[in-house]
Amino acid sequence: MAYRVTVRSLGRVERLRADDLAAALDLAEERARIAATTVPRRAIDVRVRRFEPVQQVAARVDVRGGRVRAGLDVRGDGSVEAWTGVVRRTLLEPRPGEDAYAALRRAVSGSRSVEP
Repeated sequence: MAYRVTVRSLGRVERLRADDLAAALDLAEERARIAATTVPRRAIDVRVRRFEPVQQVAARVDVRGGRVRAGLDVRGDGSVEAWTGVVRRTLLEPRPGEDAYAALRRAVSGSRSVEP
């Protein structure tokens, strides 16, 4: 099954394809890491509100295919959040020792860790 990886950053859209889920997740992680280091943002002031860099999504990486709809949001301060969902995005909380990339892999691969 083919998976689509869509990268939205700096007003550009890049569409990539991967043959399997592991390759799609590798592409998503690679593109998100690049965006996290190259897309710094400043605070935006509008008349009634100020948006700090952490509140801005500087880049979004979507992974779609089969029953998978998930991705990574790169914030303006360089932090990364993983999410899943079709209609509504549900943020994935990383477990201890995990980063957003590992949390995304865990969620979409359906792997479950056994607690001792």
